[in-house]
Parts: sequence; C-alpha cells; structure tokens
Amino acid sequence: MIIDCHGHFTTAPPALEAWRKRQIAAIADGTPAPRAAELNIGDDELREAIEQNQLRIMKERGHDITVFSPRASFMAHHIGDFQVSSTWAAICNEMCFRVASLFPDHFVPAAMLPQSPGVDVATCLPELKRCVEEYGNVAVNLNPDPSGGHWTSPPLHDRYWYPLYEKLVEYDVPAMIHVSQSCNACFHTTGAHYLNADTTAFMQCLESDLFKDFPALKFIIPHGGGAVPYHWGRFRGLAQALKKPLLQDHLLNNIFFDTCVYHQPGIDLLTRVIPVDNILFASEMIGAVRGIDPETGHHFDDTRRYVAAADITPEARHKIFEGNARRVYTRLDARLKAGGR
Repeated sequence: MIIDCHGHFTTAPPALEAWRKRQIAAIADGTPAPRAAELNIGDDELREAIEQNQLRIMKERGHDITVFSPRASFMAHHIGDFQVSSTWAAICNEMCFRVASLFPDHFVPAAMLPQSPGVDVATCLPELKRCVEEYGNVAVNLNPDPSGGHWTSPPLHDRYWYPLYEKLVEYDVPAMIHVSQSCNACFHTTGAHYLNADTTAFMQCLESDLFKDFPALKFIIPHGGGAVPYHWGRFRGLAQALKKPLLQDHLLNNIFFDTCVYHQPGIDLLTRVIPVDNILFASEMIGAVRGIDPETGHHFDDTRRYVAAADITPEARHKIFEGNARRVYTRLDARLKAGGR
C-alpha cells in the first residue's frame, strides 16, 4: 500500500474561492460577511473535482490513500480576525470531510486550525474537537506563523502552544507543521516561506526541551524538512553546542519528514541522511510544483518514482510508503484495519 501523507484540496470547485473572496471583500469595506450557508457545493461537483484531478493521478501513479487537508496557501490566517478564520476553517474542513466520505477508500481528512495572529491558541480547540470526534480527522496542519511571513507568534516550544499540544496528545493526532500564504514581499510563498518555516520549526524544537514536556507529541515537517537534511551536520553541531542530546534521542522520536522533494538527488540525500523510520511518503500533488521535469519527462511531484528508485532496501521502502504512516498516524492505521486493510 502507498499512503501519501500530504495532500491538499487545491482543485476545489470555484464556488469555494468565490465565497472566500466575498468574505475578504467584506473585511475591506466593512459590509456584512457572507454566511456559510450561502456556499452551495453539491456532491456531484466534489466528485468531479476529485475524480478528474487527485483521484485520477493517484490511480495513474499507484497511490492508495491520501491524507487530505484544505489548500495550504488558502488558510491565510493573517486575513481578518479569529471569527473570519473560524468560519473559513469550518467550511474548508467540512469540504475535506465530504471528500473523504465520498471516496472513503482513497481519502482521509486532516484539518486546518482557525488560527489568528495574537489570539490564544486555545480558541482552536473546539474546531479540533469537532474534526477529530465528528469528522474522524487523523491529523491537523499547524501554522507556526499565522502572521503570514512576519513571525509574530512565539516559537513552537513556547507555552503559548501547550493547550493545543495537550489536546493533540490526548487524541494521539500528529501535526504537520505547515505555514500558509506569505504576505511579506521578501518571501515567496512556496519557494521561500514554506521551506524557511520547515527549517525554522526544526530549529525551534532543537533549541528547546519541548519533547520532554510532550514525549508523545508528533510533528511532521513537510517538503523534506526544508534545509534540515542538507545541513544535518550543522544541526548536529548546534545541538552539541547547546548541550542537547544527540539528535536521534533529542528529536527523532517525535519529528518526521515527508518526501515532498521534487528530484531524485534530493530524495537520495534524504534517505541517506535521515533514518528511514523518520521518513513518510508524500507528494503534495497538484500543489506548489505542477509541471513536467524536462530532464525526466515526468511530473516533478511524482515522488513515488524517486522513492522507488532510491538505493534503499525493500524493507525501508515499505516503511516509507506505508509502515511509518501507520505508526505515526495511529487513527489512520485504526481506520485501515477496521476496513480490513
């Protein structure tokens, strides 16, 4: 089985974006915001959006399951206030739940959180509870920078985040550390801000003792971990200078990296540097990089090809494609086992 732990609903029917534009316009001109009930997207529209896009590509590439969350760049937590984020998160999470309900053999939902800059993270807990208990979500996306590229929130090891971590541990739900749209002109959203955040999140954990307080907390750092695998020696040296334990003891019981790395040498480096038990298959298909690589003739985001071609053992490949995801996403594993898979 091939489990893709990093999928977003980037192909949602146009009505979703149109509703969001109305919501943003209402913030700007002070008019009443549109009601959630005004958004009408039928099941047939959702089926078409998925069957012609993600599901078609999954079948072509041999993927079985995708952990499916709202479009990352559309989370845009910097827009409006908590009420704006709360309404938007609820709409987007319901959409992914409906997709998972329509295609239960192929998609499982993961939630965005209704974060807002400067707002107590505990305000996210009701939506987290709804998504886990009512929708069966197996993971959440946690934005370490809801300001959109200005980094006004405390670091991930700050106690500000602890109410959320406590609930994640209680539910045994992992968090993918995933920023959203950049509103800082210095940082291109997918080319700079995403990778900056991946690296920053790892360093924030390294310089702290977060996992002493939360030994069962699980983070997935996407996009191959940003700069982390390439600079593994730097981070090992920094841990030493900060008098922290070896990285495998300090962080690797809690932090995992996905394979959203879009060329063979990148995956080869990832699998050589990072222990195989900490690598989860992912592609983020129809995401940041949608084109065809002229050097290979295949889509950049067809990461299954890279993992299949990597110089690793069959056992390691099985862990990356399936075993590690089942171990990290325990609710996903339980769902699959309940279905005899």
